[in-house]
Amino acid sequence: MYRSYRSKRRFNPRKFMIFLLTVLTIIAVIVLITNGKNLYNKDNINTQGNAAPTNDLSQSPTPGLKPETPPSPTPWPTPEPMPEESTDPEVLKVSWEDPAVFTGEYAFDELKKTFRKKDGTTVDYWVFEQGKPVDYIPKDEIIFGHSSEYSDLKGVTTFRGNNYRDSASYGSRTVAEKKLEIVWSYDIGAISTSEGYWPGTGWTGQPLLVNWPEDIRKMMNIKPEMKEKDLVEVIYPTLDGNIYFLDLLTGKPTRDKITVGFPIKGTGMVDPRGYPILYTGMGINENNGKLTEYKYKIFNLIDQTPLYDIFGRDPVAFRKWGAFDSSGIVDRKTDTLIEAAENGLVYRVKLNTRFDREAGTISISPQLTKYRYKDSTNIELGIENSPAYYKNYMYFCDNGGIFQCLDLNTLKPVWVYDVGDDTDSSPVIEETDEGVFVYTANQVDKRSQANKSRENCNIRKFNALTGELIWQKDYSCVYNYYINGGALGTPLLGKDDISDIIIFNICFTGSNQDGILVALDKKTGEEVWKRQLDAYSWCSPVAVRSSEGKTYGLFTDFYGILHLFDPKTGKDLHTVSLGANVESSPAVYDDMIVVGSYAKKIFGIKIK
Repeated sequence: MYRSYRSKRRFNPRKFMIFLLTVLTIIAVIVLITNGKNLYNKDNINTQGNAAPTNDLSQSPTPGLKPETPPSPTPWPTPEPMPEESTDPEVLKVSWEDPAVFTGEYAFDELKKTFRKKDGTTVDYWVFEQGKPVDYIPKDEIIFGHSSEYSDLKGVTTFRGNNYRDSASYGSRTVAEKKLEIVWSYDIGAISTSEGYWPGTGWTGQPLLVNWPEDIRKMMNIKPEMKEKDLVEVIYPTLDGNIYFLDLLTGKPTRDKITVGFPIKGTGMVDPRGYPILYTGMGINENNGKLTEYKYKIFNLIDQTPLYDIFGRDPVAFRKWGAFDSSGIVDRKTDTLIEAAENGLVYRVKLNTRFDREAGTISISPQLTKYRYKDSTNIELGIENSPAYYKNYMYFCDNGGIFQCLDLNTLKPVWVYDVGDDTDSSPVIEETDEGVFVYTANQVDKRSQANKSRENCNIRKFNALTGELIWQKDYSCVYNYYINGGALGTPLLGKDDISDIIIFNICFTGSNQDGILVALDKKTGEEVWKRQLDAYSWCSPVAVRSSEGKTYGLFTDFYGILHLFDPKTGKDLHTVSLGANVESSPAVYDDMIVVGSYAKKIFGIKIK
């Protein structure tokens, strides 16, 4: 048959190729007509797993496909194992001053990929899975929605409330008297270490405020009398090594505390899907001479049992210091946790969550993907701020001042900018009709250490998609070795009746004790007003909007004062004393403010 066929009809390669191309063209046209409208959705950023990074800042990312329905998790038989836990003091005793080491078994210099920045300098990067570098292909695509869509829960479930990091208040309130009233306080403790004394709640230590759905509340180990009320639970990881659970209205414990045993400096995170899961990281690994592994801890809030720990002592990390001060984020659609660490890694964690509402059980089986990088101009690593997220883009800055926009679906840099100094202030995203922007402000730290002189705190606004610098505002700050000046808190992004301004608190502008509170015009970066502060402020100011449509501001300071102020002028309307230095940031649910202080107390304060 074959020979007969060949003898009757001689094969012509040229004609065959023309025929094949014609068929393929017809198929392509049909596909484009029927489905092509989905390929260019302005609501999405590129999420193609094989997309190459770009260093052309004049171009916006190419839109990609948006998943219509959440993919079903693929459970793993067992969680990915951590390194064997050590009890050796020589292994566990590390310092934040220890330099990063870029050699050794896990350096994999020959497998690095390189991103070239606009100025010609470079960032080398790797992606690790199961301890080995890989050519990363995402198993699913992350596309965060608007900040208002972040959480299914009522309340404040992560640092600054959502993926934009733009709010730490929820609900409504009537502000008639423009006064503050302390309603309750709850006593907590302190921990001593070789590095110092850690009382109360620390820097970025913002409480979580959660109104649990009735069925979730009743399955948890909450006290019986609390299960029958419409409970808003205060969840507060603190410097004394405990996680406290309190009733928002009374300050009474809703259940037993969880004892971690080591200081927690940052803000925890409750799963935004309404799942009873708590995520929090250790900031110090010592308690009165006892050392342990740094861990990012995940708890089952049904019975408060541990679900999983990520070790900060990661063999693929260049840096030994393994603290977790950053507040995590969970992408609901893909069941993915994202956490940045002081060891210099970004963790993209497929949780493989199994939550049975009927049975009241929950479990996870995490698979870890790790992004590692090294900048050619700055080898200081460690991420202390809480990154912001726009669609598939992650924004963060490190202790060296390297500010990155990272594509979460390719794990490749999109753009990189050197802001010049350590940045603990979290970036803030603003989405407007004119574009998407990101604000950041740095500290006065390494530059002053080198020069032993005043240096500028730099406030910047960027085009979030291209990395273009829109404006920059500088404030001179004094040098202080141990306590940094500049911006430590995350700014108050104005909305509604104050939508034209953004408010920053800057430390040590005149001395190592004072500071300023300043409102800048969003479009120009020029001052709208500036207020001198006798006591510096590390907290992140919070905006609260009254039922009549007026916005008020809140911030705390080194003297332990909580200020209610007018964000249009910067002037105080009322103040209350919280007993000692308040580095922590307040969170607000309806008319109740919660914040902790160095007075070893958590306070519930009413806005009247």
